[in-house]
Amino acid sequence: MSPLIEAENLTRRYAGSSRAAVESLSLHVCGGEIFGFLGENGAGKTTTIKMLCGLIPPTEGRARIAGFDIEREPLAAKKALGYVPDNPYLYEKLTGGEFLELMGDLYEMPRDPARVSDLLSLFDLTDKRDDLISGYSRGMRQKIALAAQLLHHPKALFLDEPTVGLDPKGVLRLHEILRAVAARGCAVFLSTHVLEAAAQLCDRIGILHKGKLAALGTPTELTQGGRRLEEVFLEATEGTGGDSEVARLLGATP
Repeated sequence: MSPLIEAENLTRRYAGSSRAAVESLSLHVCGGEIFGFLGENGAGKTTTIKMLCGLIPPTEGRARIAGFDIEREPLAAKKALGYVPDNPYLYEKLTGGEFLELMGDLYEMPRDPARVSDLLSLFDLTDKRDDLISGYSRGMRQKIALAAQLLHHPKALFLDEPTVGLDPKGVLRLHEILRAVAARGCAVFLSTHVLEAAAQLCDRIGILHKGKLAALGTPTELTQGGRRLEEVFLEATEGTGGDSEVARLLGATP
């Protein structure tokens, strides 16, 4: 399949910082692919996603969604994508059902009660349809945000730490949903700190370190030689000093 998410030399510099938050990043994600985006805190993952979604402009480089340049053709590009941030903003005085209807209106979709009902059922929210979002738990908020971004059948789906707040059952259901979404031809771009889930779920993985792509490949390619993904991640991000270094930094045992 052709790439639905494309980044070419994406760079983002913030005023007052001596180092670029993201520097010369080039990658692509094809339809039907789940791409895992890993990196330590502050590596530039969220900045990258925001540039790809058109929320912040790159200092240099360009991004395309489904062939549309995110800066030159922002409406067409944004209609083709879905984005769930790590802490999604929701309209708390709407019910779950009303929120999905509103999102459909924003995407200029005809009203489709069956589609709304199916998504609520998919995320086990049917019995919460008429409850105000202000009363939703953290996990339920994450589910309704995900449902809203699947409503318009996006060609590219961006998820920034989507499992935060989900219980184990919710995480397993999310993985099933993402596999099904990818199987329908969507390109899924997933930022996560859960390395085990990335190894099991993702078709390819990129590891970002200090704004630069430090490793890229399939889980099999990255872990060849019997290495675990944790080892690869530590090597790519310059690792740590191990148990002895941790003990030294904690200080001597009283």
